[in-house]
Amino acid sequence: MAATALEISQLSKTFRSADTVTHVLDKININLQKEEFVSIIGPSGCGKSTLLKIAAGLDVDYEGSVQLNGMRITGPSKEKGFIFQEHRLFPWLTVEKNIAADQSLKDQGVRSRVDEMIELVRLTGFEKAYPKQLSGGMSQRVAIARALLRHPQVLLLDEPFGALDAFTRNHMQESLLDIWRQNKTSMMLVTHDIDEAIFLSNRVVVMDARPGRIKAIIPVDLLYPRNRISPSFQELRAQVLSALNHVEDDNISWHI
Repeated sequence: MAATALEISQLSKTFRSADTVTHVLDKININLQKEEFVSIIGPSGCGKSTLLKIAAGLDVDYEGSVQLNGMRITGPSKEKGFIFQEHRLFPWLTVEKNIAADQSLKDQGVRSRVDEMIELVRLTGFEKAYPKQLSGGMSQRVAIARALLRHPQVLLLDEPFGALDAFTRNHMQESLLDIWRQNKTSMMLVTHDIDEAIFLSNRVVVMDARPGRIKAIIPVDLLYPRNRISPSFQELRAQVLSALNHVEDDNISWHI
């Protein structure tokens, strides 16, 4: 049995203001195994992004237990990488300097690692380019390279391809799979796209809303690379869609 990288147990989250109390997450239980790829899908407002931020250590006000390699997560750390919906690159820095972030390229170890990441995300030749000179897909590849630079054990991705066109999105999914296979980093992805979840993942977690709960966890027992129009892929797609159709939410919008 594979070792557990990220363990989320009985996780609950409540937002409180002067006159309202909003229960966002209710007793969430998910284990992310080492070198596993898990996708989380569910309606807007079900707490997917909140769950990811808690796992990243960006929100520590919750009930339950969130552990990385058996140690409670108490804040951000180099063991956890996070990719936001927007690439959040520094517009005044080149690709290589964005990837290095707060580290100096004069350090030969950093320089070597940055070069390795540029090759990994297929941006060789764009080292000196600025974000304004990059496409949306290229910018997200820079963000992924920056997150991977410190060898995180877990990479958390919050709808990183949501703003891309369909062609670029498919290409980025294939690139992410290549990175996952080469880097052997455990990954957890939040998405609204059913095909994306099945194409990438070992398991798909379907969430219910208000408050967010686990509706179903569906194994994806398909070999890579995956054919989106194969009968087995479409069968899994129908299974995920069936689970989503039973989610209690009045404003569901799926990429199907």
